[in-house]
Amino acid sequence: MTEEELERAIASDPDSDPPVDWTKPPIIIRPPKESVHLRVDRDVLTWFRKEGRGHLTRMNAVLRAYMEAHLPRQSR
Repeated sequence: MTEEELERAIASDPDSDPPVDWTKPPIIIRPPKESVHLRVDRDVLTWFRKEGRGHLTRMNAVLRAYMEAHLPRQSR
């Protein structure tokens, strides 16, 4: 399948998402962060740290995704 055929197939798929215009990203204002003391399993922390800088930000993102997945439908 050529690139052109692939793009046509994707465009004709009713389940495909519309293309995203990355030149105008949405502005997302998050609430301010709060410093907390959190105890996590050593292997979990080690895994996140191995992923490099920003491991605490990634851990926050995982917690946010979990929270958002468990919000009542009308709150999403």
